[in-house]
Amino acid sequence: MSDTQLVWLRRDLRLADNPALFEAARKGPVIAVYVLDDMCAKTHAYGGASRWWLHHSLADLGRRLEAHGSRLILRRGDCVEHLCAIAQETGAATIHTNRHYEPWWRNAEKSLAERVDLARYEGNFLTVMGSITTGSGGQYKIYTPFSRAVRAQFPPRDLVPVPEFSAPGAWPASDDLADWNLLPTKPDWAGGIAAAWQVGEEAAHARLKWWGDHVDDYDDRRNFPSVDKVSRLSPHLHFGEISPVQIWHHFAGRAGEGWRVYESELIWRDYAQNTVAQFPLYARDNYREDFDQLNWRDPDNDPDAARDLKAWQTGQTGYPIVDAGMRQLYQTGWMHNRVRMITASFLIKHLLIDWRRGEQWFWDTLVDADYASNSTNWQWTAGTGVDSNMFVRIMAPLSQSEKFDCAAYIREFVPELRGLDEPYLHDPDEFGRRPRGYPAKIIGHRAARERALAAYKAMKGD
Repeated sequence: MSDTQLVWLRRDLRLADNPALFEAARKGPVIAVYVLDDMCAKTHAYGGASRWWLHHSLADLGRRLEAHGSRLILRRGDCVEHLCAIAQETGAATIHTNRHYEPWWRNAEKSLAERVDLARYEGNFLTVMGSITTGSGGQYKIYTPFSRAVRAQFPPRDLVPVPEFSAPGAWPASDDLADWNLLPTKPDWAGGIAAAWQVGEEAAHARLKWWGDHVDDYDDRRNFPSVDKVSRLSPHLHFGEISPVQIWHHFAGRAGEGWRVYESELIWRDYAQNTVAQFPLYARDNYREDFDQLNWRDPDNDPDAARDLKAWQTGQTGYPIVDAGMRQLYQTGWMHNRVRMITASFLIKHLLIDWRRGEQWFWDTLVDADYASNSTNWQWTAGTGVDSNMFVRIMAPLSQSEKFDCAAYIREFVPELRGLDEPYLHDPDEFGRRPRGYPAKIIGHRAARERALAAYKAMKGD
């Protein structure tokens, strides 16, 4: 048996503050391995936008490893079989990995641990998952007491530096990243995404540095999509190009409500992981089982519902703030958080279409698509989750648009409306100012509200 150490990378594509990589390098020569295993994740294999990001993130990590005298080994297929085969070929005694809590990764870790020595570390979250417990020793289900308990345990763990690498005697074979065809070609729809983002560990820290100059405004300006006062660190966090612990230590000792509110968002990320650790099928199953009886409109069997779903996906609903959000999503692979809530509520309550349709669309189109955060946020909006908004609280998108000063945002992503002044821009139908080429509302707000409340009452048996 050699002293070679394998490191299994997944959503931890960085050199700094990577506990699995650091501990492996302390024990011997490191072989870092990434396995693209679409079958493992099944319905939650990476969507198109995430695959674009993954390609560039792996390319960046490979270059950074080579600059440190190491390599990134790429394989495609069954992750357990590939890792076991590489361990046998290289004589590696141990495989090191940072824990992941998506159900497919937990299953893979369990299978791998039955065949090899698997060393697992906490590298992707502020807390050790499962360590934040109630007074009776149970797991929290509600965010607010969870966040208080997390803060009571701060500071999080110490940072670990970039390791010093030594090379093994021989390298195992590696796939060529280009052969994975992660990038779109015919057609290449990713031009807007490429223009909007820089990918990789260095880009993540550049954005963090920028955010340090703006985080103080976060509490007051985070709900205004027309201004750039959000971190946009979410895809870097999802792919592990930066860790939440690095972000926390960057702001350690920072005073002000802006940082405290942003810290709450980082804690929400841990909360979402805590939720799927308790309820692994959270992206598939309503937590509140009575919603299994709600009579959703089914796009597979109802042509009108299919038309409405398509209009929502393509930003053609006749509600400017909804259309701006959905077009921003498709063009850039990202959407402002306030607008995510508006568009999600619109699909669920105005169109009465199952939240899981939205979860799948966001999964395919978001560069920061995250199993835990995506499912937790959709179930919160739908009122179906363990900690969620009430279904009967129906967000009024037109009022939201004016309240949060979305005019510049709408003009950026809905060019048909650029010639309109306020207040006509927010609701051109209401003022008879709808320009040619922009669709009429697919349903009125009052009619949509009444339909949603009637469906809810029928579900409750009222």
